Amino acid sequence: MKFLIFLSITLFFFSCSSNKTEIFQWRGEDRKGIFDEQNLLKEWPENGPKELWYVENIGDGFGSPTITDNEIFITGAIDSTATLFCIDLNGQKKWEVPFGKEWVKSYPGSRSQPTVVDDLIYVGSGMGNLHCLNRSNGELLWEKRFVEDFNGIYPRFGHSEAPVIDGDKVFWTPGGEEHNVVALNRFTGELIWSNEGHSERSGYNPGTLIKMPSRNIFVTFSAYNMMGFDTETGELLWTHAQDNTPLDKRQPGMGDTHSNGVIYDNGAIYYAAGDGNCGVKLQLSEDGTEITEVWCNKGFDSYMGGIVKIDNHLYGTATSKKLFRSIDASSGELTDSLKLGWGAVISADNMLYYYGQNGTLSLIDFNESGKMNQISDFKISRGTKEHFSHPVIKNGVLYQRHGQVLMAFDI
Repeated sequence: MKFLIFLSITLFFFSCSSNKTEIFQWRGEDRKGIFDEQNLLKEWPENGPKELWYVENIGDGFGSPTITDNEIFITGAIDSTATLFCIDLNGQKKWEVPFGKEWVKSYPGSRSQPTVVDDLIYVGSGMGNLHCLNRSNGELLWEKRFVEDFNGIYPRFGHSEAPVIDGDKVFWTPGGEEHNVVALNRFTGELIWSNEGHSERSGYNPGTLIKMPSRNIFVTFSAYNMMGFDTETGELLWTHAQDNTPLDKRQPGMGDTHSNGVIYDNGAIYYAAGDGNCGVKLQLSEDGTEITEVWCNKGFDSYMGGIVKIDNHLYGTATSKKLFRSIDASSGELTDSLKLGWGAVISADNMLYYYGQNGTLSLIDFNESGKMNQISDFKISRGTKEHFSHPVIKNGVLYQRHGQVLMAFDI
């Protein structure tokens, strides 16, 4: 009964304010990796910006924090249990709740970044399960177990996705032969539509929503295909094959890791799939039903560090060369490179922030020609294991996760 009352209130609120709803999610607004900030430092002190606080024991994992106006949500694995933590803006834990088993095989730990909409939290586990929780206390409202419910297929490194919201729907990619991509009612968890896609396992992709006048499109990757689905009908509108891996060599872990979301800007889709076609620009038709490849750059092959588009340039990792690069968005041609190794990139206040997998966090300037200059850097000294988590910026504070530690820096 409590859930039914909560659901009716939530549905009423949604019907009255859906056009005003703010979604706190992976890589910020529209998932473009650009954070709307002003008056940030243009140079850091020699030892890095001031550390405001840090919080330990948030569990093993790589998922970035979701920062709202009042609190922080982040996932971690306590032993083999997936756990969601709520932390206040001063670094004090408010509550933590378990939500099932977490991935314990290749690169054990949490992957998913929570998506927060109004009073609801949507979060996934490396086991492919999707959960809807109450924002105030973490109470479980509904869950879907995609192996049991939809015959989903585990990829080699566990399921990695950040729930995408469109109106009353939440999208998820079980990667099953029949239920490859699904849309659920985000208030009840009930299935709205399912599409078999290409009947292959998921591609570790966070997913992206493209908003057009005529339709909205959910874009994600399965193991060897990028796909666009009409969000209302579930129709598979188009596919861009990731065909660099020969058919006879395709197996889990070979050519199937596509962890970067796409960027949609001014009628074009940009993506970097280092384990697939690398850097690509596609022109999307006015009605959203067709794509045309404009260029492909094999040297812009980011695996999971994200890309950002600022004016007419794209910035991201060249994984094969261990370089940080900028390329011209019109032509796909290289404009500059920095020897910073692999890493994750975001942007705020006309600066680039690059978290290298060697633990170095860099502040980078750039000009209108795409030329870059590393201004400052410092080492992330807290935490253990891989430096995979993407940085997040909100209200002049940079948040960086490393393993079981979340740090906050005044920038």
